[in-house]
Amino acid sequence: MQHAKGLTRGLSSRHIRFMALGSAIGTGLFYGSASAIQMAGPAVLLAYLIGGAAVFMVMRALGEMAVRNPVAGSFGQYASTYLGPLAGFVLGWTYAFEMIIVCIADVTAFGIYMGFWFPEVPRWIWVLGIVFLIGGLNLCNVKVFGEMEFWLSLLKVGAIVAMIIAGLSIMAFGFGQVGAGGVGVDNLFAHGGFMPNGVSGLIASFAVVMFAFGGIEIIGITAGEAKDPHRVIPKAINAVPLRILLFYILTLFVLMCLYPWPQIGSQGSPFVQIFSNLGIGSAAAVLNIVVISAAISAINSDIFGAGRMMFGLAQQGQAPRGFAKLSQQGVPWLTVVVMGVALLLGVLLNYLIPENVFLLIASIATFATVWVWLMILITQVAMRRQMSREEVAELKFPVPFWPYGPALAIAFMVFVFVVLGYFPDTRTALWVGVVWVAFLLASYLLWCRPRGGGGEPLRDPLELHR
Repeated sequence: MQHAKGLTRGLSSRHIRFMALGSAIGTGLFYGSASAIQMAGPAVLLAYLIGGAAVFMVMRALGEMAVRNPVAGSFGQYASTYLGPLAGFVLGWTYAFEMIIVCIADVTAFGIYMGFWFPEVPRWIWVLGIVFLIGGLNLCNVKVFGEMEFWLSLLKVGAIVAMIIAGLSIMAFGFGQVGAGGVGVDNLFAHGGFMPNGVSGLIASFAVVMFAFGGIEIIGITAGEAKDPHRVIPKAINAVPLRILLFYILTLFVLMCLYPWPQIGSQGSPFVQIFSNLGIGSAAAVLNIVVISAAISAINSDIFGAGRMMFGLAQQGQAPRGFAKLSQQGVPWLTVVVMGVALLLGVLLNYLIPENVFLLIASIATFATVWVWLMILITQVAMRRQMSREEVAELKFPVPFWPYGPALAIAFMVFVFVVLGYFPDTRTALWVGVVWVAFLLASYLLWCRPRGGGGEPLRDPLELHR
């Protein structure tokens, strides 16, 4: 079964649910969590809890719109319809930008993970290899892509569950002592207290914590290729956030109980480091395979998401027409090529500044991610204001806690921007984000507006799917 514009509806509920897990449980957890722990100490658990609640509201806002109108390009097209073509243009291209930046972070982490086995090989060589591999995979039929993403994510989720069980067993039976200390809940309070760096440390960690959740909005992007979007999307959205919160919070709780938090992340992935230091060498090697597959899975999902967003933009006249051309496999092939070329920037950065590249990229990705989430929330509010009471009553997947939930989530996203600007380490990211948005506004005025203001607005959702 094909979408009206040629995209194949080949993604099942199983594919979509694991794609969202694959995109959101990746580098942010396996590598970036170390930075967040260093900023906030054990209080990072609170940061993930607060951030997860805000992200859940974003997901429900997106779900309300995607179930009402499942189209390729998703929230970029919704913003064009309910906020105007300029908003759709800025949102769509910022999402594509987010995916490129997150991909660069993921390919960077991949190079770091490979250094666990091959420390003498320059990191950029691994980054170059993975860019070509993932680019090739994304040119396959969408069902092949979905199937591969399912198995990669299943491996990752299974490893996290195994790690949690192993960690709890180590704590319960008391073996695997590390140095003079030990393992157990005491580690959460023994090294400066639960909130060792105060409230400011907790707040600073939001820059990395929100990056970790980035990518989960890909569920909305899959709407155009889902077999039964009205059933599949609500199921996927309701299942994923709780699982992610459990994985993040329970996993980091176990990690910080196993090993003193000040020493986490000093050598590659904190997961691998902890098992190496506990003397479980083979487990560390197995976990390194897992974190490598996690990075590949996240890169895979991100290239898919950016490509489908650019496809939707091209359909609206807000991107080069070539981005809307499909291969015989039903894949917008040119967007995959463009993403691959953009990722070569990651190769260059890893060659020039291998030591400092991750935090800079993660904080720029945080700006783009939070901007996208803020725009999704505002778009949903605008949609509701344009709907009659009868139309609201007919919504199949309405946002909970309306209007207070979305309002609190919007306030939180604005707060994260303030955090990025306040702390010196992430201030550069805010400036990069501001310059990016200004560049998009200028681009729209120069190229899109003269050609008719960004393409046709969406038809009425009910007409579109009669």
